[in-house]
Amino acid sequence: MESRKILVWFRNDLRLHDNEMLVEAISKSDSILPVYFFDPRHFECTAETEEENIAVHNRFQFLAESVSALRESLKKLGGNLLVISGTPEDHISALAEHYEIAEVYHHREVATEETTVSSNVEDLLWKLRINLKHFIGHTLYNKEDLPFPIKDIPDVFPQFKKKTERDAIVKDCFPAPEQINFVPVEEWGELPECGGPFLTNLSGGEEEGIKHLQELFAPGSEIYIRSSKAHAAQHSFASKLSPWLAVGALSPRKVYWAVKEAEQQFGANTHFTQLILGLLWRDFFRFMFKKHSVDYFKDIVEIKEFPQTGEYLQSLQQWKDGNTGNPVVDQYMTELNQSGFISHTGRLLVATYLIYILKLNWIDGAGYFEQKLIDYSPASNWGNWAYVAGGGKDTRSKNAFDLDKQIKLLDIEVQDI
Repeated sequence: MESRKILVWFRNDLRLHDNEMLVEAISKSDSILPVYFFDPRHFECTAETEEENIAVHNRFQFLAESVSALRESLKKLGGNLLVISGTPEDHISALAEHYEIAEVYHHREVATEETTVSSNVEDLLWKLRINLKHFIGHTLYNKEDLPFPIKDIPDVFPQFKKKTERDAIVKDCFPAPEQINFVPVEEWGELPECGGPFLTNLSGGEEEGIKHLQELFAPGSEIYIRSSKAHAAQHSFASKLSPWLAVGALSPRKVYWAVKEAEQQFGANTHFTQLILGLLWRDFFRFMFKKHSVDYFKDIVEIKEFPQTGEYLQSLQQWKDGNTGNPVVDQYMTELNQSGFISHTGRLLVATYLIYILKLNWIDGAGYFEQKLIDYSPASNWGNWAYVAGGGKDTRSKNAFDLDKQIKLLDIEVQDI
């Protein structure tokens, strides 16, 4: 009897734990072929300036470490990860034919570029009569467990939050597989190198992500400090889990259940609430992209053209360089440029400054964040920027963007630096 082989196409899901796609591929096949593509459209290694190089290298290094960690985890199970430098469209048909693949599994993304890649690959595989099976494994709530279909998801966050928390459940994590049969491969491929300065102090990979999560909830950790409102405003707590969530080295459900376990042990906490709220916002923006695609922005904020005058470009460059003259903005932008990460509070403040003080185009700010962030995720980045630019139109929401508060925070933090 001919053996059934499934190609498991890893994307932003670089983990063994809580990976339904991987669990199902193992159960529905005799052997699997795990593959990762370093797509040159997304992962360039060179940039024009040294500063841009730092950003490129930071993100690439974190990603490469995460891919390498997945490879090592698969090696411990007697297999490996096939690493290919090139686009999925250029290689996946040949792989499917060469290894006599019966089906391809992958996680579907929500942003336009990523969904286009999926559609292209699906068309290519269809010509070979091979099915591309889609999984949605990046969110806290599975779409099929939501109390409404995607087309009826509320466009206002408080309604989405209220209904999901009331009527939907967060499922348990899928356990990491303990045994896998792998398709034999002669040459598994080398990870590309991207030499040059790495300034981020975060290491990629599932093991590192879990370690960071455990340290976050270790006894005596900052997460247990109950801060006053004044303290919270000036010294925002940042879990720094987002880089691992962005590449899928950590599952949002694993974070959720870590919070719930800590709540049972230590009681409620504002930082716990903040973490869960962050996961819900992350879900909300992904589902909004799924529902509206890029049209979502038009519902939040008016898209305007800004004349690219010399004065405009100078102001934008000063903001990018952390040279605005506002100490708190400059501090955050310098941190972003060097490490590829700033706290959520920092992101709100520098966005507020660009949009409402400098009166520049929010799209330029979001685009710069896309270049710099090691935790870049299209839905969260562009959704957050559009939300700030729209001024938080839902006046009924205590979670709506508060411009006056952000301006006051800029003044408060300047005085304390």
